[in-house]
Amino acid sequence: MRLDKYLAKANLGSRKQVKELIRKKKIQVNGVIVQKDDIKIDEYHDEIRFNDEVIVYQQYVYYMLNKPQGVVSATYDENCKTVMECFDEFLGDDVFPVGRLDKDTEGLLLVSNDGQLAHHLLSLKNHVDKTYYVLCKNKIDDGMVEGLQKQIVLQDAVFQPAKVEVLSDYELHLTIQEGKFHQIKRMLHHVGNEVVYLKRIRFGSLVLDENLQPGEYRMLSEDEIRKLGGKV
Repeated sequence: MRLDKYLAKANLGSRKQVKELIRKKKIQVNGVIVQKDDIKIDEYHDEIRFNDEVIVYQQYVYYMLNKPQGVVSATYDENCKTVMECFDEFLGDDVFPVGRLDKDTEGLLLVSNDGQLAHHLLSLKNHVDKTYYVLCKNKIDDGMVEGLQKQIVLQDAVFQPAKVEVLSDYELHLTIQEGKFHQIKRMLHHVGNEVVYLKRIRFGSLVLDENLQPGEYRMLSEDEIRKLGGKV
């Protein structure tokens, strides 16, 4: 692996920042100061140091992002800002959002390069819960709740029954195991209501960190990674 890529993946800084560190003779490889950022290293056997501190390579990375409104769940988009642009550090070309949230939906989004975990979490056969906070336009009545708890069959889609927890006359928690395009908005519309605000608060065992403001992120703890089924 290239030295600059290694340092960036180890969260020492952006690709531009680590190149500057190398140029300023801050990086050692096996005890030797290096000044070329494109040298190849063995990420599993070579010892890399910055200011005499060993830099540890992470093969897999796991981030929790509180996705803000107005950004799309993609690695690249010609017209819109993506969730990857919320990060102020280089994550690597193999890192991607696990699943998607609609552009105007906020909340919990897992960002990782663990393809096996992503497949497990997104496969319908594994029945992974996704819980959303929903603010509704109209007052919630018993008929709406019953409708959401039943299978919804539309002309172009079928939505399986949801788990519903009513929080107030206009608020509820809705748990589904799918994640189809505009699914919750279409489910609410089907039962005679509309979504005013939507935020995902849980994905499998992972719960949105209330300390994260929209657009902020943090790395998952080892305990969170284990519970999700990731690689520590």
